[in-house]
Amino acid sequence: MSTKKWVYLFTEVDQAEAYVGGNWDDVRGLLGGKGANLAEMTRIGVPVPPGFTITTEACNAYYENGGRFPQGMWEQTLEALHKVEEVTGKKFGDPKNPLLVSVRSGAKFSMPGMMDTILNVGLNDETAKGMVELTANERFVYDAYRRLIQMFGSVVLEIPDEAFEEALEHIKEEKGAKEDTDLDADALKELVERFKAIVREHKGFDFPQDPFEQLRMAVEAVFKSWNSKRAIDYRNATGIPHNLGTAVNIVTMVFGNMGWDSGTG
Repeated sequence: MSTKKWVYLFTEVDQAEAYVGGNWDDVRGLLGGKGANLAEMTRIGVPVPPGFTITTEACNAYYENGGRFPQGMWEQTLEALHKVEEVTGKKFGDPKNPLLVSVRSGAKFSMPGMMDTILNVGLNDETAKGMVELTANERFVYDAYRRLIQMFGSVVLEIPDEAFEEALEHIKEEKGAKEDTDLDADALKELVERFKAIVREHKGFDFPQDPFEQLRMAVEAVFKSWNSKRAIDYRNATGIPHNLGTAVNIVTMVFGNMGWDSGTG
């Protein structure tokens, strides 16, 4: 028996359309609003960074499966990631030329309580060094890394954001910096270490250095956010069905002259 297709590249919108019988509303149901839009933009030739969508069906199957990814989903995710590597010429977790991605939720209808976007997934101690070599901008890279640890910490690991904000304020005071932007590369490196210590203190384990573990945990956090109290309350109040599920969009982070820029909103 062939495994169900849980993952669609942005270039595979025709397959998604065929699967649901050609109705665009059902494509939005399968890929979520954002995933369907990104796939449609890709189809008509709007420049969209390479990426893929894990379907709402995978989210529902995750819950039916007692909080485990359905069979074949993770393997398909890794296959899609490999296709993105081929297109971008970068490699996820590679210390020399790392691929970094954003992970964001995307239900058919947007609603509060869903997981915030996590940027720079794939950054770790090693890939950060590689990014510095590539960009010749140490300050920028360590700013991106400390943001990943903060976002991952508060969104995926559910550490109160105040812990990170407090550490940021402390280091600004120490360095006599008025704004975040006044912190130099060395200060941001120090902040990365303090943010890692916050994760260790609150969770009893280290911020995951394995990029694939970062990705897996971020995807699961999107699925879990579908049944967060805020999301459930909102659906109850607005009459949105609870069985729609959310999709997960995984998109290449694009590096422009000024920083990360991409047409994914």
